Amino acid sequence: MKSDCIQTTICQERKKDPLEMFHSGQLIKVCAPMVRYSKLAFRTLVRKYGCDLCYTPMIVATDFVRSIKARDSEFTTNQGDCPLIVQFAANDARLLSDAARTVCPYANGIDINCGCPQRWAMAEGYGACLINKPELVQDMVKQVRNQVENPRFSVSIKIRIHDDLTRTVDLCRKAEATGVSWITVHGRTVEERHQPVHYDAIKIIKENVSIPVIANGDIRSLKEAENVWRITGTDGVMVARGLLANPATFAGYEETPLKCIWDWVDIALELGTPYMCFHQHLMYMMEKITSKQEKRIFNALSSTSAILDYLTDHYGI
Repeated sequence: MKSDCIQTTICQERKKDPLEMFHSGQLIKVCAPMVRYSKLAFRTLVRKYGCDLCYTPMIVATDFVRSIKARDSEFTTNQGDCPLIVQFAANDARLLSDAARTVCPYANGIDINCGCPQRWAMAEGYGACLINKPELVQDMVKQVRNQVENPRFSVSIKIRIHDDLTRTVDLCRKAEATGVSWITVHGRTVEERHQPVHYDAIKIIKENVSIPVIANGDIRSLKEAENVWRITGTDGVMVARGLLANPATFAGYEETPLKCIWDWVDIALELGTPYMCFHQHLMYMMEKITSKQEKRIFNALSSTSAILDYLTDHYGI
């Protein structure tokens, strides 16, 4: 775990904490937890372009607690990286509370992943299988609440929906009663991948709880974010792939502006982003602004210097 001596109190003095933001009545724009992608450099970039709240990639709590190597590789932050939520995959209340206590000085809160539909996660008892274990979710929330002394430290959950929405509403009500700070709802079932998002289901969930709700699923532009916010009545929207393709989405850009690409180069090089990650983000960002032939050339580049030369030659960066 690496940080430049940030403290939660410092972070909260400089910016409102998330709960205050959600009660502002404004659309709160959130960068989703994305494995391999929503790391410090990318969070720094999207914050420059209108993102209000960022999540880390999902971190397996067991590994995080038991391995120094895992802590150092999975969680990196700095003083400007706030407000920040650390998302954990967990199925053990004690281990989750240990992980939460570890990150408490460096983040505004933790999120329990109850929505990941990947087979490996569900086989380990993580992710979306937890929507069918409300008592375990409640136990984990209680343990974190009991073990973390900071009363402003948030504990949230990110879920998918059931085929029978009454079960999802019941889960959310139980979570609220246990002290969950807010709930992010991805409006698909565990089995659904590319089917239309059930925004009507998110609206029903919001109407049945009094805590903040974030809507998630297939939001690709600021206009779409504002529309989803209105039709669901939620307190914020969370975007994943839309931000990968265009980190300036929340600033109203329809495609990645060249300045954003330049900012990414600066930030990534300054923070020592590994080459594969640096290159992959650029491939996502440039998807809409390059031809098929340009993509083939750019995607085959194999060094940072080659990328910088390419950008200079083609875009004057």
